[in-house]
Amino acid sequence: MVMDINEIREYLPHRYPFLLIDRVTELELGELIRGYKNVSINEPFFNGHFPHHPIMPGVLVIEAMAQACGILGFKTVNKLPADGYVYYLVGSDNVRFKRPVMPGDRLHIEAKVMREKRGIWKFACRASVDDELACEAEIICAERKVA
Repeated sequence: MVMDINEIREYLPHRYPFLLIDRVTELELGELIRGYKNVSINEPFFNGHFPHHPIMPGVLVIEAMAQACGILGFKTVNKLPADGYVYYLVGSDNVRFKRPVMPGDRLHIEAKVMREKRGIWKFACRASVDDELACEAEIICAERKVA
C-alpha cells in the first residue's frame, strides 16, 4: 500500500511546515509502515539550526517517526482526523541518535507495532539515510477523540 502526499494529508492533521512525511512506500495494517521525508535546505528550522552547519533537529526526526506511527494507527483502525480523532505523541523510550540529518538527505522512516491496548500504541521506530541509521526509538502514541 503506497500513499502520496494527498492521502497522507487525509490521515495526518499536520500541515506545512510541520508535516514531516512526504510518501508512504509500504504499509501493513497493524504491523508496519515505511516512508520517507525529503529534507530540503528550504526547511524553516535550518535558518537557526545551525546557520553555518545545517542539521535537522533531533526532536523533528522523532516527530517524523511519530507521524508515521499516527498514519499506521489511523489506517489500522480505519479512522481519520476528519472524524474527530487525533494521535498524540505521549512518550519515547530508548532514543538514540547515530548520525546527523542534513539538507539533501532522504530520511527513510520505519515503524513497527510492538503492542496496542485500549488506544495506546507502542512502536519500534528507525530513521535512516542511505541505509545508515540516523535515529532509533520506541514511540508511544495515544488515540483520542477530540471533537
